Amino acid sequence: MDYWPVGMAVVSVLLLMGVPIAFALAGVGLVGVASIIGWTPAFALLGSVFFDNGRDYSLSVLPLFLMMGNFVVQSGVADDLYKSAYAWLRHRKGGLATATVVACGAFSSVSGSSMATAATMTRIALPSMRKYGYPDELSTASIAAGGTLGILIPPSVILVFYGIMTQQDIGKLFLAGIIPGIIGIIGYMIAVRLSLTFRKIDLPVEEKLPLGERIRALKGTAGALLLFTFIMGGIYLGVFTPTESAGMGAGGALLLVILQRRFSFNSMLIVLYDTMKTTAMMFFILFGALTFTNYVNMSGMTRDIQSFLGLFGDSRIAFILAILAIYLVLGCVLESLSMIMLTVPVFYPIAAAHGVDLIWFGIFVVMVTEISYITPPVGMNAFVLRSVVPDVRLGTIFRGLGPFVLMDVIRIGLLTAVPSLVLLLT
Repeated sequence: MDYWPVGMAVVSVLLLMGVPIAFALAGVGLVGVASIIGWTPAFALLGSVFFDNGRDYSLSVLPLFLMMGNFVVQSGVADDLYKSAYAWLRHRKGGLATATVVACGAFSSVSGSSMATAATMTRIALPSMRKYGYPDELSTASIAAGGTLGILIPPSVILVFYGIMTQQDIGKLFLAGIIPGIIGIIGYMIAVRLSLTFRKIDLPVEEKLPLGERIRALKGTAGALLLFTFIMGGIYLGVFTPTESAGMGAGGALLLVILQRRFSFNSMLIVLYDTMKTTAMMFFILFGALTFTNYVNMSGMTRDIQSFLGLFGDSRIAFILAILAIYLVLGCVLESLSMIMLTVPVFYPIAAAHGVDLIWFGIFVVMVTEISYITPPVGMNAFVLRSVVPDVRLGTIFRGLGPFVLMDVIRIGLLTAVPSLVLLLT
C-alpha cells in the first residue's frame, strides 16, 4: 500500500502551521523512507544526502550568486537604474510606474532575487510615485509585479535550485529565462497602461528630455549592463561554466562597489554575513527537498500521479494545463519556494515521460510560480512591500495587481503555444 498521500498531507499541514520548509520536507522524507526501508538505512541515506551534497563543488554557484546580488544592492545600482529608466520614460503617461517595471527587470538581472528586488525598489520608487500623485494601488502593484522577474531573469536562485534537482544545465536555464523575462517586462508595461485606462487615472506627464540628456542618464547603468553581459556572455560562449560565472560575477560585483566608492569594511561584513545566513538557509531547504525526493521515488508517488495524468491522454497541452491548474491551486496556500521544492521532484519525471523539454519546463514552472508571488493569500512580494511601507494595506496592493496577473497568464499561454521562444538562445 502506498502511503505517500499521507506524507503529502503531513507536509502541507506542517507548512501551513509555519514549520520551516527545510524541516518539514526533511522530517517527512526521513519518516517516509524509514517506513519503507527501515530506520537504519533511512538515517544512512539522510546522512549521505547532507554530506555528499554539502561538499558538491557545483553547489558553490548558490552562495557566489547570492554574494553577487548582495554586492549589487550595496553598490546602489538600483537607484541608477531607476533614474535612467525614468529619464527615457518620463514623457509618457504613467512614466514613473513604467520606469519602475523596467528598473525592476534590470535590477533582477544582477540581483537574482524577487524579494530583494521588491524591497529595494520599494524604497527607491514609491516615494517618487507618491510625490507625483500616483495612487498606491498602481505604485505598489508595479513594484510587486516587477519584483517577480527576479526569479526568472538570470542569474536566478530558483533556476539554480531547479537545475540541481533535475540535473539540468544551469547555464541553459539562465539563457532560456532571458526572452520570457523581456516579454514579462513588456507585458507589465502594458499592464500599467491598462490600469491607467480602466481606472481612469489622470497623472501628470513631464516634458521629454533631449536625447543627449537621456543618453547621459545611461551612464549609471553601465556597470550593471557590463556585469550582466560578462556573466551571460561568458556562459553562452563557453568561456566559463555556470559555477565559474558565479565566482566571476561576485568578483565583478565587488569591483562595481569599489568603483562606486561604496566599499567599506563594515559593508563587506554585512555582505558576507547576509550571504552566509541565506546560504545556510537555502542549503537546508535544498537538502530537505532532496531527502523528500528520495521518499517520492521510493513511495511510487511519481508513478501514481503519472497514471492519474494519463487520464488526460497523451496530449502535451492537456498535461501542461493539468500542471498549471495544480500550481495555481497550490499557490493559494503555499509560498513559492515551498511550492517548487515540494512539486518539482514529483512533476519533472512525469514531464520528461510526456516528452516535455525539461529546460522549457523549468521556465514554465518559474513563470507559474511568479503568479503566486502576487496573488492572495500568500503573495510574498505583497508582504515584502507591506513590511517596508506598513501604512499601505495588503488589500490595496492586491487590488492593483489584477492587470499584471492577467499579463502573466497571457505570457504563459504564449510561451506554451510557442515553446521555441524559450529555447531560442539555448
